[in-house]
Amino acid sequence: MSLIELIAGVEAHEATLTVFNADSAVTATLREHFADRNIEIAAAKTPSGPENYAVLERDGAFVTAVTVDELLPQSGPEDAGSVESGGDSAGQGVEDIDKRSPRRVGQRILDHLDETMFTSYSRADMVAASREIEDRAWRVGDGELHAGFQTLDVLTGESDTYDLLGEKEALDVHAYAADEGDAPDVEHYTVHIGQTAEIRETWFVAYDGGGIDEAKCALLAEERAPGEFFGFWSYDPETVDYIIDYLTDRYGTVNGEQTEGDAGRSR
Repeated sequence: MSLIELIAGVEAHEATLTVFNADSAVTATLREHFADRNIEIAAAKTPSGPENYAVLERDGAFVTAVTVDELLPQSGPEDAGSVESGGDSAGQGVEDIDKRSPRRVGQRILDHLDETMFTSYSRADMVAASREIEDRAWRVGDGELHAGFQTLDVLTGESDTYDLLGEKEALDVHAYAADEGDAPDVEHYTVHIGQTAEIRETWFVAYDGGGIDEAKCALLAEERAPGEFFGFWSYDPETVDYIIDYLTDRYGTVNGEQTEGDAGRSR
């Protein structure tokens, strides 16, 4: 399964958040908050039962239930400027968010999704999300970090950052790019020049956690329109392992020989 097929597979498992016995304005507000996510927001009424609660389902199965108050942004002065929307926190683990703000909008829902989709990220959003994963790899300082930059031109602009990451003795850093533009000078990481369309069309950052499952994380997106990315991030160890194994098998080297679709350039 290719990277683009993996995105499509996650996309097909859309989640549904049904809001029960709430004012229509509440449902509209939630649709706005989750506008950049692959989550359908539906409204429903019951003849009896509590008001203002929501049920999350995925593939027709119950996932969790929360009150609407837990999903909406708080309005007290102590929260002013501190509540982050779902679309601004790509790549953050729960432990990171807890340190940075009292509560992220929709946190209780997003915590239950192993692969959280986003639908219209800009390049700036993608960079911010990538930095979260890079920072985690830097802090752990061990394991493997794999990142796709689409083209060599883009990679060249990030070369200093990745050389710095590669200076971590126990951190093995790999960068992937299509052969467009001038290759950067590489000292402390490995560049894989992919000859396939998926390298040109996808943006990804995956970290294997350095042997710690809880530290594994990945971001994977497809550029479906110029400067607009559709994809997901995941903290699920199996998903992260799959992405890294796929990249290694497809674009890595075996016994010093290049695999199909790759012109490798070692550090």
